[in-house]
Amino acid sequence: MDINMTDFMDLEDLDMLDTTRRPDRHRHRVNPFELSDEDFRYKYRFSKRFGEKIVGIIREDLVHDPRGCPLSPEIQVVCALRNWARHEIQDDTADLHGVSQPVVSRTCKKVAEILSRKSREFIKMPTTLNEQQETIRKFRSIANFPTVIGAIDCTHIRVKKLNADGGQLYINRKGFSSINVQVVCDADLKIMDIVTRWRGSVHDSRIFRECRLKQRFEAGAFSGILLGDSGYPCTPYLFTPLLNPTTPQEERYNRSHIRTRNTVERCFGLWKQRFRCLLRGMFGDIETAKKTIVACAVLHNMAIDMREDVFSGERDSIEQYSSEPLVQRYIAPSIRGNIRRRQFIETHFQ
Repeated sequence: MDINMTDFMDLEDLDMLDTTRRPDRHRHRVNPFELSDEDFRYKYRFSKRFGEKIVGIIREDLVHDPRGCPLSPEIQVVCALRNWARHEIQDDTADLHGVSQPVVSRTCKKVAEILSRKSREFIKMPTTLNEQQETIRKFRSIANFPTVIGAIDCTHIRVKKLNADGGQLYINRKGFSSINVQVVCDADLKIMDIVTRWRGSVHDSRIFRECRLKQRFEAGAFSGILLGDSGYPCTPYLFTPLLNPTTPQEERYNRSHIRTRNTVERCFGLWKQRFRCLLRGMFGDIETAKKTIVACAVLHNMAIDMREDVFSGERDSIEQYSSEPLVQRYIAPSIRGNIRRRQFIETHFQ
């Protein structure tokens, strides 16, 4: 068999061409914290001070991989922050930071895992009497509704469609796959309790019925009450609006209830405005999505504590991405809840 030597030359030429492409463009990395405050905020939608705070909290947990070219804690944090806050294509985040897309994916997963493990430090109900009284005072200042310790509601976070067995259980009543996330917030819009383990087809009332927070209220752990919409049953510790108010007192109760409970809707709006991944959906695996939701709740609370302004660019309509209808399916109150609410109205809304 005759072999043409030019074939070898052509193959060598191709190898040389390949070699010219191999220098790793992903190795050129700069410290993002060397950017100006304005440039950092434009790229990551948060201040440098906020980014540095996150790095300080999780630095020890971001163990360097000794192989190859390890990422610094600073690069890992800003990759996750940009991906969650801007919800851009991971390839774009990778190009910006001199890494590959799989590295960005693994980094976001790692940072979400670490932050979700630390969630109890940042997401917690008021426990001491002084903390509870301060929470009640702030809620009362909104619309003079007394003894409120939290506003509760659920929101759907879109996830990728699952084709495995049970995947249809993630499809909510609006027809897309989601995780139904229960949140309790305070008057400052901070998240005090979060439940992320339920599929989109599960109703809000069931999530509360089976959560640990309900058990704590029934055990008398809190001196105040929760406010919820008509998608929850009225109980002695969770008040809902009246379906058909007939007296001036009942109308005053409903008006005050609606204005006070609206804090949880505002909390959802602010939370999703800060983290576009919550608005537009998460398309990794379900367990990572759940941890990312909790991680974003941790960062949301940190941002409120640090008085971070919401980034003004690239505004989306919050209503456009709202997953909850304005009218919830009505759940009849319990007998004890009805009696307790009636007594409450007679005492406080005369």
